[in-house]
Amino acid sequence: MNELEQAENKLEQAELEKLESQPGLDEDTIEQVNPIERSIEDIANLHIHMESKVDRHQRSIESVTAFLGRPRFLYIILFFVALWILVNISLKLSSVHPVDPPPFIWLELIISVSALLMTTVVLISQRRQNKATELRRHLDLQINVLVEQKVTKLIELVEELRRDLPQVENRHDPEVEALKQNVNPHEVVSSLNQLIKEAAQEEAALEEE
Repeated sequence: MNELEQAENKLEQAELEKLESQPGLDEDTIEQVNPIERSIEDIANLHIHMESKVDRHQRSIESVTAFLGRPRFLYIILFFVALWILVNISLKLSSVHPVDPPPFIWLELIISVSALLMTTVVLISQRRQNKATELRRHLDLQINVLVEQKVTKLIELVEELRRDLPQVENRHDPEVEALKQNVNPHEVVSSLNQLIKEAAQEEAALEEE
């Protein structure tokens, strides 16, 4: 268990102890109102849903990729190459025709084919990981837009409450008015691209001078 998992467990335990210390809450109620537990379950369900769509061939390829990424595989390659070279040199010194005499053409061929296969396996695994990453990015964007809409609504409700309270002075706050406006993602991207383009043009102009 890594430090992140330990910290999550401690935070969850502290939240549970806080809820259990409150009177009138049974175990079912505590389970329903525990936000950390619900968040962990939602993330786990999302992960299970994504993994359930992986077919048997893709899962086998990713298992091979996981093995290729371990230090043990590096040691196996080094041991195989050293053993191949030692055996063929020993056979040649013993006046026996070696299977692959120096410069070890068969060894080079085996390594080249293995490198091609390993590259293909890694690219197949990376392709699915990229799709999963892109899906998470879209999910993050949707959640951020939803949170922004909720925050905007809360600001509007607070402003309405402030105007209805007689003891609070009614004043115009331009910053609040700006925050009450919904953010259009397309406009943000367009503005960002425009700023990047202008910055690149200014940098190119400075380099020409």
